[in-house]
Amino acid sequence: MREELLSIIEKNSRIDVKELAVILGVTEIDVINELQKLEEEGIICGYHTMINWDKLDVEKVSALIEVRVTPQRGQGFDSIAERIYKYPEVHAVYLISGGFDLLVSLEGKTLKEVSFFVSDKLSTLDTVISTSTHFILKKYKDHGTILSKKNEDTREKVSP
Repeated sequence: MREELLSIIEKNSRIDVKELAVILGVTEIDVINELQKLEEEGIICGYHTMINWDKLDVEKVSALIEVRVTPQRGQGFDSIAERIYKYPEVHAVYLISGGFDLLVSLEGKTLKEVSFFVSDKLSTLDTVISTSTHFILKKYKDHGTILSKKNEDTREKVSP
């Protein structure tokens, strides 16, 4: 039940407990108890709402920053990752394979604000060797949700 429950709420965290119980074939109290256990164990870490900010008149710039660092003895990448994720601008930090060590996702109001963060805060950290900034120009799909759907031609077809 646990894995199926997690798969369902990962796609729709607003699903009703009654509906979950029916889908899983258990009682509502079983679902409530399991959700509570999953939260207490830190398996469920939060509930989020995904917003397509492009549809609003809000200034927001998203960027992915690749970061190459010198790992610290006895701590590896953990301590530098912690220093980075404590910045309020930072949305996510991932340890990655390849030419860089960390991938940092962040948001700012302008390109200049994001660039300032990278040059004045991130690049100046003592273990950071180099960075590569990628600005997100358009999101097509995020967290499994398609954000940019094709416009369907609704005109009536005329045949010769």
